[in-house]
Amino acid sequence: MINKNTLQSFIAKYYINGLNNQVKWRIKDNTLTVYAGESGRVCKVVLDNFEFENCEIGVFDTNKLIKLLAITNGDLLLSSEKQGELHTKLNISDANFELAYALADTLIMGKTPWYSDPEEGFEIELELEREEVDNLIKAKNALSDVDNMLVQSTKDLDGNLVCQFLFGDNTGFSNKIEYQLQGTIKDDDVKLPFNSDIFKDILNANKDIENCSIKISKQGMMKIAFEGDINSIYYIARNE
Repeated sequence: MINKNTLQSFIAKYYINGLNNQVKWRIKDNTLTVYAGESGRVCKVVLDNFEFENCEIGVFDTNKLIKLLAITNGDLLLSSEKQGELHTKLNISDANFELAYALADTLIMGKTPWYSDPEEGFEIELELEREEVDNLIKAKNALSDVDNMLVQSTKDLDGNLVCQFLFGDNTGFSNKIEYQLQGTIKDDDVKLPFNSDIFKDILNANKDIENCSIKISKQGMMKIAFEGDINSIYYIARNE
């Protein structure tokens, strides 16, 4: 059994507002893992205590699965149907509904790329509280029509190195919002552009998780990690 809200939360963390629709669910020793994404942005989402047989199943249309789950309530019982070794259906039932979701052949689904932490480490490391995550989301929402976000090391009014998130175009004739965060800043010359839409969608999908870290590498990579009942890691490459 799994609670509906837990399963929906897990799916939201890899779906990322529609960015990753086709994925493979990997279940081993009651741990559900999904790798998703494409070159330039990838994620890994892990849910423990997921009672299901060891297998790999293909979810070809996550959006359709989300719509099916929306009509359920409370705790859900999950099982699968197979033809030979191929899992063909995911059965979902609650106290009132019995649903069948058609699964895809994992052999026809592409392989998700994966990144690793840079050998040199990260020049910026931040630990965020819930309020700080919310503030970043608010800043992006205030400039919802702009997808530019500049992340850079700078100095605050006291001369201390901080990390600044600049939403909008960094020109004198454009609207922009600057938000500073303290953390471990090892380099005073970090200045990297990222897609603020993807950044916001990742934060939104993980608003229910208390522990968030953001790390920036001068090589052009951002790593965002959340730890809680569901663990998730995201790598985003800088904009060109």
